[in-house]
Amino acid sequence: MQGDEARILLGFSPCSRPSSSQVKEAYKRKVWDTHPDLFPAHEKPLAESKFKLISEAYSCLLSGARNGDSHSAYERAVRRGVPVSHGGRRNHALIKLPFLLLILGTVSLGGLNVSRAYKKQKETYPSHNPFLP
Repeated sequence: MQGDEARILLGFSPCSRPSSSQVKEAYKRKVWDTHPDLFPAHEKPLAESKFKLISEAYSCLLSGARNGDSHSAYERAVRRGVPVSHGGRRNHALIKLPFLLLILGTVSLGGLNVSRAYKKQKETYPSHNPFLP
């Protein structure tokens, strides 16, 4: 199905560029109007064919929206988290480095505090048992 046909079926003008939320809203409205369960038995085949066309139009427009047809560069950058002008490359090593340093610092400082507390407790309460450290 072509994009123009899909837009017309969902109630948009042929040259419009609806966002994914607008497409979803239009799809929901059309589904309530054409769902086969809402029609008598003699009209169900026609309603089913309309419903299938609307579902196909919906999937066509949403797949076009995912490919970037209906989103601005700003929306794409916000959704991906990386500006499109930089080729979409991410520098994972630089992102992971601060977290790695935080974890290593916490572990090392925590280990020092535990060691210091153990020594202080050992001095305060000496053990007379030769088998205990």
